[in-house]
Amino acid sequence: MSKNIAISDDVYRRLKREKGDRSFSEVIDEKLDSGGTLAEVSGQQVFDAETADQVSDEIESLSRGTVERITDETA
Repeated sequence: MSKNIAISDDVYRRLKREKGDRSFSEVIDEKLDSGGTLAEVSGQQVFDAETADQVSDEIESLSRGTVERITDETA
């Protein structure tokens, strides 16, 4: 029996890249049987926690700069 699941386009692309010539079910099953998580299959958690925090902080900082520039341009 099969089930349909909804995943984002980004996760689909990463999962497809991981699977090669195997089925999606085979890739997920293999990862879960080896003690892995779905996040590992989809390519998430690529960075260690410290690096992920630094990247998040940088994105937030850059986003603030964008909002400030837009505010300046529309004022």
